[in-house]
This record gives sequence, structure tokens and C-alpha cells, in this order.
Amino acid sequence: MGQVGLFWFTNDLRIDNNAALNRAAREVDKLICFASVPPASNALAINQPGQLSANRMQFLLESLEDLNHSLGAYDQHLIVSNDSSINAIAQLITQHNISQVYGTGITGVYESRQWQIMTKRYPMIGFHQVGDNRIFDPASLPFQTENLPDSFSKFRRIVENLEIKPTVPKPNFLPPSPAQPQPWPAQLQQFQRSTTALFAGGETAASAHLHNYFRSGLASTYKQTRNGLDGMDYSTKFSPWLANGCLSPGQIIGDLRQYEQQVESNDSTYWIYFELLWREYFQYYADKHTARLFAFSGISKRRPTTSFYPQRFKKWCAGSTPYPIVNACMKQLNSTGYMSNRGRQLVASCLVHELGLDWRYGAAYMEQQLIDYDMASNWGNWQYLAGVGADPRGHRQFNLAKQTQTYDPDGLFIERWQGNNADSTLDYTDAADWPVASQ
Repeated sequence: MGQVGLFWFTNDLRIDNNAALNRAAREVDKLICFASVPPASNALAINQPGQLSANRMQFLLESLEDLNHSLGAYDQHLIVSNDSSINAIAQLITQHNISQVYGTGITGVYESRQWQIMTKRYPMIGFHQVGDNRIFDPASLPFQTENLPDSFSKFRRIVENLEIKPTVPKPNFLPPSPAQPQPWPAQLQQFQRSTTALFAGGETAASAHLHNYFRSGLASTYKQTRNGLDGMDYSTKFSPWLANGCLSPGQIIGDLRQYEQQVESNDSTYWIYFELLWREYFQYYADKHTARLFAFSGISKRRPTTSFYPQRFKKWCAGSTPYPIVNACMKQLNSTGYMSNRGRQLVASCLVHELGLDWRYGAAYMEQQLIDYDMASNWGNWQYLAGVGADPRGHRQFNLAKQTQTYDPDGLFIERWQGNNADSTLDYTDAADWPVASQ
């Protein structure tokens, strides 16, 4: 019968530059391609994956559909389960006598724990994690994870000139699947698609965007435009596909280097690489600090002074605070599943400083909503803003009026997203949900 393998797709929803998939193709005689989309929870989860917004679910679904279509060119197909990965893989192991399981390295406590549970439960099966969605081979770094530099600046100075991990081509073939194609879960088949989505999910769309971005010449002015609040051209917009693994950082850097050689190399093109290094730093930051990424006191172990006003948090989520720029950003997020980097800093600063709320609930809400949610970058950046992370400057509070004048001087962004169309009263109840006397 030969070796039967299973490839467990997670945040690597692509065929190109997928070292683990290449290895599986070489080592087994039959191969099952598998992904899991567990049913959403209604809870706002702080230490494990929570429910996905409609925008985030649509992007994921499109990414899986595109992957399934690409697998069809290899006479393969994707099995998608609505059950937990552990339960679904257990059934496949029993049904098909699987002897090898392959996957890409996963960042995150919850995600890594699933892999560890499987390896302990099935000691007779080979489990192989090959490569990951990072710029550098971890083995090539001049420090161990536990000795990660305590600031991004120190990290950047050490790594920015290191050799980039080489990309790998698409596999020439994939072994046939021993499992027949199955209807996808009803949750996915019946999902109502949005007609106003900004991005299409999947490796095909990612490759087209990567190609078109560097053809456009926008890379030459990226540093000057990157703080924009609205539109498709002020930033690279690679992040949704990068977060889902439809695109790898190595692929972006490959095209960036080609652009620098053939068109122009300047501060803006370097800044694209600089921000990919930020993403890289947070991946190792998550590896080092594990569950402390979700701790109230962060990695600093200094507990912030906060109260939890349920009504304030609800207003922040809905974009109904006394701060028009924050409202506009939140309404943009709720409508599209996307928000600019500048906007993310402003809404986080507002939640932490102006509203005095627990930063973790802001991070968890972003996890639900953002189509480009990246666990390490999201929670690491929120720790920075809350003053409990690796930032040597501590709290970062933005002057919202000044930021509005700088980045939306004519009020066009606020007008478009109806940031002034909100209840300017902050509190009707106190932290214990008791009524507050009207002023």
C-alpha cells in the first residue's frame, strides 16, 4: 500500500514556496490535503482563537477555495472539516492508516499545543514541521529564542543583513489522495458573501497583487505614503495574504530585491523590508514569551491601572466615542475587516488611555475583525501600546486631535466613515454598570 501522508494546512494556504508540501510530495505514496475551520464561538476570547467576523471568514473561505482549485491541477483536493483539527485528523488517521503528518511551523501557544497533543497521542506516526512563514531560517540566527533581543532596534541591527531563507518552487507533482472529495461543511457552503470586500482571498489573488504592486512604482514612495488612512495605494496591502500564508515574506522580498535592482532602491524600498523585519521580530517574540503574550501585565509583569466599563468598550467597538477619528477607523474596520496601521495605533491608544480599558479586550476584538490578523503582531503591538511590552519608552499615547489634523486635515476620512455621527456622551453607566447622573 505504501506510505499515506496527511498535509495539515494552517497559515500556509499556498502551493508555491511551501517547503513542507514539497517534502510530503517526495516522501509518501498517497497524500490527504486537510484544513479545519472550527465553528465560531460567541465568546470574546483572550487566550485562544475566538469567532471570526464575516469579513475574516469570507477571506479565509476564499483562500481555501482558491487552494482547492490549485490542488485540482495536481488531481488533488482539499478536505475541509468543521470539527476541531485534533478530532478531524484522528478520524482520518483511523480511516486511511496515515503514517506521516506534515505541516508548516506554527506560531502561537494554542496552535502549537494542538500539534504537540497529536504527536503525543500518536507516537507511531511521524510528525514533520518543515520551514515556516519567516524571513530567516531560525537555525541561522546568532541567538537562541530565549535570548531574543529585548527591543526591535537591537534585533534589527543583528539580523537585517543576514541571508534570506531561499524560496522553493511549486512541487512538480502531488501523490494522489486515498480519500474521496467530500462536500464542505454547511457553515461554509451557506456563508453569505459580501459584495463590498476590499480583498479577494487566495494565492492567485496574492500573486496578482504582488506582481501589480511592484509594477505600479508605488514602492518608490512607500515611506512617504504609508501613514495614510484610506484607499488602496498608500501601503503595500500585502498583510491579508501574508497573515493567511497565501503569500510568504520570502516571495515579497524576492520581488522587492528585483525592483531595487531594476527600478530603484531608496529609503521607501528599504522601509518595506524594515516592516517585514518588524513582523519577523514579533514571531520570535511570541515564541519566547508564549502565554505571557495574553497576560494582563504583559511581558513586563507591570499591571496597568484600568477599569472595565462595558458601555465604553461597546462604544469603542461600534465607533461611537467622543473621538471622531477613532469612530471613523472603527467603522471602517467593521465594514471592511481592514484598518490602516496608523488607525490601529490611534484606536488602541484611545482604548488604553482615553477610555482606560483593559488592552486585551481591544486585542481580542481586532482578532475577530481583521482579515490580516496575525497573532504575534497583533498581541505584540497591543502590549507596546499598553506599556506592558518590549518598548523601552513605555506607554505610547497619541494626541488624537493632533493626529487628526496631521492625517485627516480636511476631515475627508472622518466624513466618509461618519466619524462625527456618534453619541458624544462617553458614560451612561459606571464601571459597575450603575447609572451615571446626567451632567
